[in-house]
Amino acid sequence: MKGFSLRTKQRVEMVDITDQVQQIVAESGVKSGVCFVFVPHTTAAITINEGADRSVRMDILERLSNIVPANANYHHLEGNADAHIKASLIGSSVAVPIENAKLALGTWQRIFFCEFDGPRAREVFVQIVEARS
Repeated sequence: MKGFSLRTKQRVEMVDITDQVQQIVAESGVKSGVCFVFVPHTTAAITINEGADRSVRMDILERLSNIVPANANYHHLEGNADAHIKASLIGSSVAVPIENAKLALGTWQRIFFCEFDGPRAREVFVQIVEARS
C-alpha cells in the first residue's frame, strides 16, 4: 500500500487528488486491475465527480451544508458533528478500474478528497490490486 499526505486550507473543501493517485498507479507498473483510495479519517471523505467545472464542487458542498448544518443541536460536543455526518454520507473510499496503466475514469471525472473539519494535515491511502490473467 502507498499513500500521500496533504494539507487542507479550509474547514470545508474538495481537493482534486487525481494526479497524485495516477502517479502511484504509474509507479506500480500495474497495467490492469483496481485502485482503491481510502481516507483514514472520520471527518473527511473521498468521492468521484466532475472536475471540469468548479461550480459542481461548490454545489455539492453547499447542499451538504444545507442538509447537515454546522451549528445544529448535536450531541457530539467537539463542534464537528456535522463533519462526521458529512463524511459518513460521502464515504471513506472509492474503487477505480485500471486499464493500460491508467485510472479508467470518465471524461469529466476526478477523484476528490473531501475535507469537512479543516484545515488539517491528512493522509490518503492507495492500494492497487493487479488483475490476474
